[in-house]
Amino acid sequence: MAHAADLAYKDENAIESKAREWGFDRVRHHHTRFRPPFPLEDTQAYTLAGDRMIITGFRGTEPAQMRDWLSDASTPPWPGPGGKGFMHYGFGEALDSIWPQVHEAVAEFHDNGQTIWFTGHSLGGALAMLAGARLHFEEPHLTADGIYTFGQPRTCDRRLAQEFNAAFADRMYRFVNNNDVVPQLPPEPVFHHVDALRYIDSKGKLHEAMPVIGGLLDRAKGRTADVFAPASDGVRDHFINNYVDALEKNQR
Repeated sequence: MAHAADLAYKDENAIESKAREWGFDRVRHHHTRFRPPFPLEDTQAYTLAGDRMIITGFRGTEPAQMRDWLSDASTPPWPGPGGKGFMHYGFGEALDSIWPQVHEAVAEFHDNGQTIWFTGHSLGGALAMLAGARLHFEEPHLTADGIYTFGQPRTCDRRLAQEFNAAFADRMYRFVNNNDVVPQLPPEPVFHHVDALRYIDSKGKLHEAMPVIGGLLDRAKGRTADVFAPASDGVRDHFINNYVDALEKNQR
């Protein structure tokens, strides 16, 4: 799923080539443009389908482009999927702009009882989580079998997070790499994370939770790892290639 999230940043030819390599014979590209009151101009994703599996990967954006508007505590909430709580307005607009294409592709490709998976990094992680929520709460006969996000920002209010946690127990995996700045935004208490945290520590080791005291010490260690640019740690930890590298090392 980390490789699939990374694939969302590639061009269409690269996506189609990798799809064939992975054994997926159908590919649909999704791209829309819109103008919300945030520095987002478009939303991009793809859907792959094979005999047993469907994957939709949502593209993210650079942390420098996200940090300012994610830090804005005045961002208005947006009604959540199926009337379940509220979500971040910018994420709601971004998903709305592309959801008809994604939904059509998933529904069309789901012709052999395939499992359904959503994934994404950064903004793409927020959209993957919300897409799973929308599919489940608005069409309960279609529920994602797994949602994997990497460097996902806080996406929704407490009620939607609770509803999502109940619906997606053991099917949601939210990966955070040490001091990655994006999962620390937007600010609490308005916005919250869903559960199912998988924490990658400063040494690249994967944990199923982040201990409060141990996590604080580990984050401090990560910030001082680069003596020449300690403030860059939060941005460096956000890059999708660092997630992929850490997870591959944990597989060995």
